[in-house]
Amino acid sequence: MSQRRSTWIALLVAVTFFMENLDATVIATALPDMARTFGVAPVDLNIGMSAYMLAVAVFIPISGWLADRFGTRWVFCSAIVLFTLSSLMCGLSNSLETFVAARVLQGMSGAMMVPVGRFAVLRTTEKKDLVRAISFITWPGLVAPVLGPPVGGFIVTHASWPWIFYLNLPLGVLALIVALVLLPKRDDASARAFDFSGFLLVGIASAALLYGVEMLGQGQDDLLQGLALSGAGAVLGVVAWRHMRRHAHPLLALGVSGIRTFNVCLCGGSIFRIAISTLPFLLPLMFQLAFGLSAFDAGLLVLAVFAGNLAMKPFTTWVMQRWGFRPVLMVNGVLGVLAIAACALLDERMSPALILFILFVGGLSRSMQFTVFNTLAFAEIPKEQMSDASTLFSMFFQLSMAMGVAIGALLLRLAMNIHGTPGHAETGDFQLAFLCVAVIAAIALLDNLRLSPQAGESVLQRARAKD
Repeated sequence: MSQRRSTWIALLVAVTFFMENLDATVIATALPDMARTFGVAPVDLNIGMSAYMLAVAVFIPISGWLADRFGTRWVFCSAIVLFTLSSLMCGLSNSLETFVAARVLQGMSGAMMVPVGRFAVLRTTEKKDLVRAISFITWPGLVAPVLGPPVGGFIVTHASWPWIFYLNLPLGVLALIVALVLLPKRDDASARAFDFSGFLLVGIASAALLYGVEMLGQGQDDLLQGLALSGAGAVLGVVAWRHMRRHAHPLLALGVSGIRTFNVCLCGGSIFRIAISTLPFLLPLMFQLAFGLSAFDAGLLVLAVFAGNLAMKPFTTWVMQRWGFRPVLMVNGVLGVLAIAACALLDERMSPALILFILFVGGLSRSMQFTVFNTLAFAEIPKEQMSDASTLFSMFFQLSMAMGVAIGALLLRLAMNIHGTPGHAETGDFQLAFLCVAVIAAIALLDNLRLSPQAGESVLQRARAKD
């Protein structure tokens, strides 16, 4: 296949990834309006974000088997159709229960698009062009969660929240047409045995863990149930890991986790993503509930994080080449922790310029750390294990993003109880929550110490040779 066509396929997959990642956070600034429609508290609507990302995480493992069984083209195109239809269902929802159900269906279809789209890129791209192709399809995961709040705020201010989901309809139709034209009609399919036990264990463990944290964030009445579910999820996760270590044809091939660079990006990287994924949830809520800003104005402030992402992007490759992965992860990680902690200084009396500056600096650090983790994760993966690594990385990525939203809601609820304001979140509640998030981000730095100074050096050498 020509390089030009493989590039177009990578761009197509990037667009679908953007749709999938955008829908994870686009409702953040719409939560107060949606809460009024459904008759619930705004903080309770975080389940609409978490249920979507949980469904993505739970069903990602099955996507690899579906692609092998039925072919990449059929599964990818079917996922686009289902994602488009479920978006329509979200917009038509008139209760929290129906909305969450539609979001779960949307997340299931999104799970098909994430790794299957990556498979399509891997299968149609020559090895020499792989790094460039991966950079295309990882960029949406960085920018979409930050663009979500301002996009949602603009739609809520000038239209109504259902249009957040109706906009996916023309995009879905266009993506389907392009996919049918570009993707090969024939690709290798196999009748690989399906590890149903592994799927159940992984799915139940993920659902129990996340829902348990959700319940902890709902209040003291659900404390014991939340603790029990979270504990059960953690235990089942260990059982699932042991099962797939021993199974002849596991749902997830875990051998790739023995590669240290991938393991660090999986473990420490997931903790870091939990921390940063709380921000698109907490920041818009603080600007609206505590500062009294409109949804659109709140979204515009969050856009400063996106501006930082864009400003750093041209320098990420040079920085990695100049200093290497491990030093950048450590130094930039410290800056990231300080940037998150600085959000605890925000209040309604602070000048908008200073707020924008703090968020912009945080966006710079977030972009650098995110890019390094995504590049290093696949730097030392053999080509024959690339698909296994892609599926495992995608699942941990989505689960950590979902956990971030749930933990953000939990920390906010705890802060409200500590300050004695359980009925309404105030500025001090958000400030305490941000300090706790900074501690989580600091914990992620410790795992980076396992990396050798030469970690991922072969990729950097290839980049220098190309330059």
